[in-house]
Amino acid sequence: MIEGVSIRGIEVKADHRGTFAEVFSDRWNLPIEPRQWSVVRSSAGSLRGMHFHLRHDEYLMPVSGRCFVGLHDLRPHSATAGKSMLIEVDGAEPKCVVFPRGVVHGWYFPVDTLHLQAVSEPYSDYNGDDNFGCHYADPELALSWPGEPTLISADASEFPSLATLRARVAALWSG
Repeated sequence: MIEGVSIRGIEVKADHRGTFAEVFSDRWNLPIEPRQWSVVRSSAGSLRGMHFHLRHDEYLMPVSGRCFVGLHDLRPHSATAGKSMLIEVDGAEPKCVVFPRGVVHGWYFPVDTLHLQAVSEPYSDYNGDDNFGCHYADPELALSWPGEPTLISADASEFPSLATLRARVAALWSG
């Protein structure tokens, strides 16, 4: 487990009318103070990432479908610096995955998926000074994606190596 990452099961209550699930509460003590919530639909074969931010934390929860969340700890003073993990989450058994700034992240969708995503900084405030990434297939990430992505953004397909991202971020942290 990467330091600061939380995986929380979502309790679904059902009755004859349908279901109800609380997807976030400030009483859960998660490592995020959401400023924006988004609903994201991804087609089967999509990969979003690998992204990196210095200023904001994120929350992801599939509502329907399934995804694999790949994480790599790039924080130099973290107890899990340099560690990677791959988490499978499924809308049929709802869980949220929350991770702090400084963790490289991406998600792969083997099937059509609808997910909720929260960030601690509104999307309109994202700038080039905090929107970085590395290539999802970099061997140094040590992530065994369960399939080959077929839908990737032009930006993400051109992301540099993890070593290049690490050097760039180290310069920002030290400067």
